[in-house]
Amino acid sequence: MKKNLIFFFVLIIIFFFLFLLTFRETYGNKNLLINKEKIFDIKKGESIIEIASNLEKEKIIENKFSFVLYLFLKGDEKKIQAGKYLLEPDLKIYQMVDKFISGDTIKIKITIPEGYNLKEVEQEFKKNFKEINFSKFKIGDFKNDFEILKDVPDEASLEGFLFPDTYFFNPDATEKEIIYTFLKNFSQKITPDLQKEIKNQNKSLYEIIIIASLIEKEVKTLEDKKIVSGILWKRLKYEIPLQVDATISYITGKKTTKISLKETQIDSLYNTYKYKGLPKGPISNPGIESIIAAIYPKETEFFFYLSKPDGETIFSRNAEEHIEAVEKYLR
Repeated sequence: MKKNLIFFFVLIIIFFFLFLLTFRETYGNKNLLINKEKIFDIKKGESIIEIASNLEKEKIIENKFSFVLYLFLKGDEKKIQAGKYLLEPDLKIYQMVDKFISGDTIKIKITIPEGYNLKEVEQEFKKNFKEINFSKFKIGDFKNDFEILKDVPDEASLEGFLFPDTYFFNPDATEKEIIYTFLKNFSQKITPDLQKEIKNQNKSLYEIIIIASLIEKEVKTLEDKKIVSGILWKRLKYEIPLQVDATISYITGKKTTKISLKETQIDSLYNTYKYKGLPKGPISNPGIESIIAAIYPKETEFFFYLSKPDGETIFSRNAEEHIEAVEKYLR
């Protein structure tokens, strides 16, 4: 009986000193052992013991047992999240643990401007991610996760659906995770009210995004976008070729808005000079203003428009007026 009491007493003393050591190392004046910023990587599936051992091995903490004990006492041993973390020299150990629990990982900031096409989005990501190929994915790969995409053709590319915005990604993010983030943002921007309005007009979301992608590349202000939207929908109604210069630029890959007569004869389903109706698919990733304009077109007497070099849009009622405007502003 005495031996059991002695053993129990020794255990209490050991636990008490471990507790004091843990408290001193986590809450005391002592910072992490590092003297400059350091990146620490927690991989998926690593146990608390493995994480603690790696911290000790990389000379970030002094005692791995204190780290493990602290987590168990706190009840957070199962809450640590995988990822790359930036640890500053003035960080206390308990603050480091809070980072691990909250998932405050290093994030890569990427801003996608309105009107970027799929290739341009890929190029932006390739500055920070080694292997990026969004082009290999189709809308059908994500339909099960996003109800809003149900009426978009399965074989459609992601063009038009990578919503322009500022994003923050984990350095280890996969292509699918990145696309999922884009599509989640897209689905939130196309609100139930907008979806209802599209349905009330007997149009599809895909048609709206195609028109919005054309508008995005053609004009700047919301008012002009609504007028151009009205023109495009009206031309579709009367089976007049859309003749959108931006579709030719999309085919050729040229940055200039100036196109030649020969280029208007290119045999492509994106060529709105050669083929009536909508192009094969979107030609850019439009912002919310262009999408709004595509949904709420403004009815006018105009059938033609052109953009001056300074960005101003000139509208014309007929071909004669349009030719005059071309001679006046673009020759």
